[in-house]
Amino acid sequence: MISFNIPPYTGKENEYIAQAIGKRKICGDGEFTRKCSQWLETHTGTAKALLTTSCTHATEMAALLIGIWPGDEVIMPSYTFVSTASAFALRGAKVVFVDIRPDTMNIDENLIEAAITEKTKAIVPVHYAGISCEMDKIMEIARRHHLSVVEDAAQGVLSTYKGKALGTIGDYGCYSFHETKNYSMGEGGALLVRDEKNVERAEIIREKGTNRSQYFRGQIDKYTWMEAGSSYLPSELNAAYLWAQLEVSGRILENRMASWNRYREGLKALEAAGKIELPYVPEDCGHNAHMFYIKVSNLKERQELLAFLKEHGVSAVFHYIPLHSSPAGRLFGRFYGEDRYTTMESQRLLRLPMYYGLAEKADRVIDAVKAFFK
Repeated sequence: MISFNIPPYTGKENEYIAQAIGKRKICGDGEFTRKCSQWLETHTGTAKALLTTSCTHATEMAALLIGIWPGDEVIMPSYTFVSTASAFALRGAKVVFVDIRPDTMNIDENLIEAAITEKTKAIVPVHYAGISCEMDKIMEIARRHHLSVVEDAAQGVLSTYKGKALGTIGDYGCYSFHETKNYSMGEGGALLVRDEKNVERAEIIREKGTNRSQYFRGQIDKYTWMEAGSSYLPSELNAAYLWAQLEVSGRILENRMASWNRYREGLKALEAAGKIELPYVPEDCGHNAHMFYIKVSNLKERQELLAFLKEHGVSAVFHYIPLHSSPAGRLFGRFYGEDRYTTMESQRLLRLPMYYGLAEKADRVIDAVKAFFK
């Protein structure tokens, strides 16, 4: 069976974890945490990158930082993971879902402005498959209406929009280092802070609401409780695992891109024949080969293809159930406008295996997909 995902492993993870243990510093914000944070800052240009225990927690931190309170509204797509919405629902906000673009599966930037009310506090674009939303338009809308922008760039590490790293364009950006992502620490994430003036408060919220980070830098002689926060620091052991991948990030990206291009080349004849649709990458977007998906005619055909691939030793999956159709989505949110594409496109989409080291196994996947359509 060809697995859908195999967590990335480079060979240095055990060595670095052992080093962290040997230093008797495993609680976080040690040497490996600093290395990972500096790598993120260097490769993205953000003012500050703070490792977190998950992308979920990075998004929760962003909600605290932009001042979400009960009664506020936050605009986002319904086609996303639950964490995108939960982070704001936990603060008492109403989540306002708008439709997606069928080409990129990202939020339709042309529908955002009509969904804005006097209660709207933020826009949360989700960069699906590491392919950027139309950020110029989104940022222009946010500026005119004095709204914050929190980028859900969980899938977008090393992806770009017009040369800018995803996660650095909005006020805050949220990365994931879950085991299904290009670079992993098992469970983990990062919050990117665009503006230097917001860094100190972000550190306080991340450190249980205390100014402990300033204390360890020798800036103050004791630390104290400053505001509401939580424990968002990952273990140094997790950071050590992640560092083994970040230091060879280019190799991992090149390997994944080769598999992504292999899929596109091998399946383009099916697209030309009108059997499937392949991912669309806008000209201004540089992607990171996070996933490769295809779209078939309808839900019935997708389920038949999934079953066929399983029978032929290929583990493929569908993706999100639109949040507005879920029990929690109905409780904490509402859909603005017409659901023209969100549900329909989500039912057509099927994700093929994609991971570091997939290599020639991609050809077996391609052959299985072709066999189904014969």
